[in-house]
Parts: sequence; structure tokens; C-alpha cells
Amino acid sequence: MAITLILRAFWLAVGQVADPRFRRVLMIGVGLALVLLVGVSAGFVWFIDWLTGEDNWLPILGEVTWLDDLFSWGAAFLLMFLSIFLMIPVASAITSMFLDNVADAVEAEHYPHLPPASHVPFGDALRDTVNFMGVLIGVNILALALYVFFAPLAPLIFWTVNGFLLGREYFTLAAIRRVGRAQAKRLRRRHMVTIWAAGVLMAIPLSVPVLNLIIPIMGAATFTHLFHQLVSDPHAGGLQHPQR
Repeated sequence: MAITLILRAFWLAVGQVADPRFRRVLMIGVGLALVLLVGVSAGFVWFIDWLTGEDNWLPILGEVTWLDDLFSWGAAFLLMFLSIFLMIPVASAITSMFLDNVADAVEAEHYPHLPPASHVPFGDALRDTVNFMGVLIGVNILALALYVFFAPLAPLIFWTVNGFLLGREYFTLAAIRRVGRAQAKRLRRRHMVTIWAAGVLMAIPLSVPVLNLIIPIMGAATFTHLFHQLVSDPHAGGLQHPQR
């Protein structure tokens, strides 16, 4: 049942890609993700280049001038790999900024009978984003030990841990607009398994370069649909598309 709801929500999100309102936010999200990743990459390469300098001295070889180029190219390739991990906090930031726009487009298309949602104040949204990014970074740093000791299972650990965190954040953001923070937390606890599974479904493509650029916005749309499907379920506590 949970997988059916998740897949239905995802395909509804995919089906709206042609919507001009949806496509505009998608393009802005992809562009912003690229800018953030390129900016971080350029800053990191510059730092490595500054750290190594143009001329270096090595035992036996003596003075060498190519070491900084080697480190710079190595840093660039390293960042291509690290972009898999960088996209997790980037996805969180993008979703927090654009979820209202995505959710408005989704609800206008699929739930036109609903009254306008109560948008989260910018200050609250910024605070939530900063707090969540701190949790994401901290948890992933702690998880590095698991990645080392259980290397063959590292992808599964990465998807499971980040799927839980992303599902928790995305669902909460989608739900707050309609039912408020307290009720959003109650719904999240009640449907945690479904939300976790949906988060894992989002975390997997976030680890695929290029594809991960569109996932933050698609995830925002998917969780908007998932929220409405869960509150329409009689087992969700009798809620019927509530207004905040």
C-alpha cells in the first residue's frame, strides 16, 4: 500500500513537468543547484591551488612546478565524487526555498477545490533550513565511520540514513502549509514508514550525477502529493484535506 502511494505521487509529479509554472520552478532549481555546486567546486579548487602554490620541492625530484596542477585536477575529480554528498544539503536548501511555489502549482492542477494554503514565514523557513542542513551534515559526518567499516554496504547506509532525514524534512514542509507544525509532526510520526520509504526513493537518484539536479523539485512535488493522499486516507486520523 505504501509503495503504491509513493509511486502514484511520483508519477503525478512527473506528469506535471510540462506545466509552465512547474517547469519554471524546475529550471530555477536546476540552475541554482548548478551555481551552488560550481561555486563550491571552484572555491575548493582555488583553495587547493593556493595551498600548494606554483613551485614545490620534493625529495630526490627537487623543485617541481606541476604539483599544483596535479592537486587542482585531483580536487576537481574528487568534487565530482563528493557532489553526490553535497547534493543532499543542496536539495534541502532548494526545497525549502521553492516548496511553496511547487506545492502551489501541484495543488492548482490536482487539488483546485482547496482554499489557499498558509505559507510558512520566511524567517521560520530559513531557521528550519539552517537547522536541517546542520543535522544533515552532522549525521553524514558521523556516518563516515560506518561507510569505512562497512564499505560494501556504504550505498545502502547512505540511502537509508539520508532517506529518513530527507523524507522527514520534505513531508514536514509540505504538511505545515495545510495543517500547521504540530499536526504535521503527528502525521509524520503516524506515517513514518511510508515517509521514510519515499525519502529513500528520493535519496537514490540524488546520488546519480546530472539526474540529482532535478530531484529536489521533483521531490517537493512528490511529497505534496503524498501528503494529500495520506490525509485523504481514513486511517490518517479523519483528516480531509485540512486547511491550516
